[in-house]
Amino acid sequence: MVVFACAGCGAVMTARVARVALPDHSGQKYGHILLPGLLEPGTYAVDPGDGRPWQPLQPEPEEYGVRLWTYCITGPSNRIGIAPGDVRGTVFIPDRLGGCCCGWDGQYGPNLACAKCGCPVATRVDDCGFWQVVGPEPNSVRPVAVDGPVQRVMDWEELPSTPPVDPRGFWSPSWEAAVAVALAQLLVVSGGRRVSVPDGPVAEAFRRAIDSLLPPGPPERHLVLAGPGLSADVTDIALVPRHPQTGEVWPCDVGAVVPLAADVWTYMAFNDDRRLVPAAYGMPADVRQPSRQPRTPT
Repeated sequence: MVVFACAGCGAVMTARVARVALPDHSGQKYGHILLPGLLEPGTYAVDPGDGRPWQPLQPEPEEYGVRLWTYCITGPSNRIGIAPGDVRGTVFIPDRLGGCCCGWDGQYGPNLACAKCGCPVATRVDDCGFWQVVGPEPNSVRPVAVDGPVQRVMDWEELPSTPPVDPRGFWSPSWEAAVAVALAQLLVVSGGRRVSVPDGPVAEAFRRAIDSLLPPGPPERHLVLAGPGLSADVTDIALVPRHPQTGEVWPCDVGAVVPLAADVWTYMAFNDDRRLVPAAYGMPADVRQPSRQPRTPT
């Protein structure tokens, strides 16, 4: 466990936090809705970034009587992200809070200062379409180890599960990001050859994209779910969970591995969204029996 302190004066700026893996949706911007926090309270993650410095709002040359304004929300390497509720001892910098809709989007760079010495130390992002997070600047803060209970790392059998549709009836933003990341890796390991996927949630998430991005014809490679609780015989490409705390990928001795966010993988592996129907005259072959047992892919 650590706390982050101001590099200038040493004032503590956060509650005790433990490091977890960076979520796939960390850089996602999603529609015109208020998204929840990027990270769970009591945790932090590190984003490798692209190494480019903050770029302030810049006017573009006028064209057709319209002057465009552009900005870049980026930052130095190894940026830190923490939950907004874990921040302590900071104040907003008023002249860096403009250009927002329902909150702050961080386009002007660090907008939080140390309450003790006034140095800019972090950027809060909570505008509509952004996952809410506070990003301490790597050169403006330092981690300080503290006493306290060590975060328990969950077992593979305890992985969380997130459905693809949120309570409002919309496609889950975190699912969209996780599937997109896994799809990109699947296309790489496919070598440009047709890939078959198992029916059910995996097919619903990947098959349409595969149909449009890979050449037509009989499948030459085969994607199969593999991971805790499954006994599938995988010989080609395994779709496996990535641990949400450690970032570890489920060990699998196959030709190629495609990691997927653990909560999305768990739902794909152990949920079947086919609708149950009355069976007065027998159970149709394509309708599943109610069961609490994990489904084994075929």
